Parts: sequence; structure tokens; C-alpha cells
Amino acid sequence: MPNFLEGEILLINKPKHWTSFDIVKKVRSILYHKLGLKKVKVGHAGTLDPLATGLLILCTGKKTKIIESIQSTKKEYSGIIQLGGTTPSYDLETAVENEKSYDHLEPSQISAAANSFIGSIHQFPPKFSAIKIDGQRAYKAARKGQDIEIKSKIVQIDQFEIVKVDLPEVHFKVVCSKGTYIRSLAHDLGERLKVGGYLKELKRNGIGEYRLEDAIDVEDFERQLQSL
Repeated sequence: MPNFLEGEILLINKPKHWTSFDIVKKVRSILYHKLGLKKVKVGHAGTLDPLATGLLILCTGKKTKIIESIQSTKKEYSGIIQLGGTTPSYDLETAVENEKSYDHLEPSQISAAANSFIGSIHQFPPKFSAIKIDGQRAYKAARKGQDIEIKSKIVQIDQFEIVKVDLPEVHFKVVCSKGTYIRSLAHDLGERLKVGGYLKELKRNGIGEYRLEDAIDVEDFERQLQSL
């Protein structure tokens, strides 16, 4: 029997449309109803947007103390950037606007633009993000139409590989530091190419030594507890 009070590290495959906190609440509920653990701590090591899928690491009990060290490790993502337009949220949470032609683009141009982001760069988080501005989550202010000032931060892009170009879709792989917004990277790539771009799909494949292929669905986690 796993000791969830002493601490366990759970690798969960987050489905689309669930928030990271939805997963935390679900796992906490499972531990309460299946094992009777009323005060067990559960936290996640790195937020995934609701439209993203892939590896979400949960820590329970005393292992919640190592969340920060897990979050500080490199992240690996794959996904699809859609060229030829922008969205306020930099993904499909909001409507597409500013549509432009992308027919003139060559795969070599797209790869060269992606390569220009490799290294230490200044990045502006999306206005539709969970960062706090004057004590308020940025996305809450953005949804109210409030004008907010978001400052850039330095992030590290170790790899930004264009895997396949099937315009307007660009399939990619990214390895990056903590705090990198892949939505911003998609938007900035579109800006660099002068056609606009937004994130269409995103999957997190790895966090440090932890891999998506070792993760399980929440439903499978619940079934495993029932079989113990």
C-alpha cells in the first residue's frame, strides 16, 4: 500500500479541458473516499493550461516539500502552432483574429525563425495567464477587458525543433526552462514570420527525469487503489 501521508509522487496524464487543480481535487477526493485520508496534502509541480494534455506531476504528504525542486527542472513539450492569425489568449481559448496569408512561407524560413529563439530570451507571458498583477490573476483582468501591464521575464529555450510543416500547421518540439509559456512562443513565432500564430495543441512529454509514458490516467489511478 502506498503511503500517501509520508509522501508519494504521482505521474498523471492530464486530459484536455481539465485544469491542473481539477486533477488535484480529483486525486484528493479519491484518497479521501477510497482510503479515508481526510487531511492528506496534494499539490502539483507545474501548471498545465486547460487545453493542454500530458504529464502532470502530483506530490502527496511530505513529498509536497519537493514540488519546487521538481518545478525547477527542464520541461519537454510537443504540439502544433497554427500560422496565419492570432488570438488574445495565444491559444484556442479565444477567437481567431488578424488573419493573414501564409502561402509564401517555406519550411526553411519557419525553422530559421524557430532557431532564433534558442537560448536565453525575454518573453512576455500571455495576458490570459495565471500570473498575478497587483494581486489579481492576469486572466481575470483580461476577461473583464481591463488594461494590464505585463512585464517580460528571462527564460531559457534549449530546443525549438520544427518536426513537420503542413501549413497552416507547424508541428514542433520544445525543451525549455521553468516559467516558459509555449503559448507565448507560438505567438512570437507568428510575429517573427509576420503572419501571426497561436497554439493549437500542446502536450507535455517530460519534466526533468519524469516521462509521460510512465504516467497514468486519473481513472486508472482510482482503479489501482480499488484493487489494493
